[in-house]
Amino acid sequence: MKLNLITPGEIAPDFELEAVDGSHVRLSDFRGKKTVVLAFLRGFL
Repeated sequence: MKLNLITPGEIAPDFELEAVDGSHVRLSDFRGKKTVVLAFLRGFL
């Protein structure tokens, strides 16, 4: 499997996710606005 990696400072590729209310949110919806930080937790020890 080949991963498409980006380097720091490079624009992230656009993607879409479903919000908890059922609407769809795209990363590009936030372009030009405040910074978006994504944090993913792997689980609890």
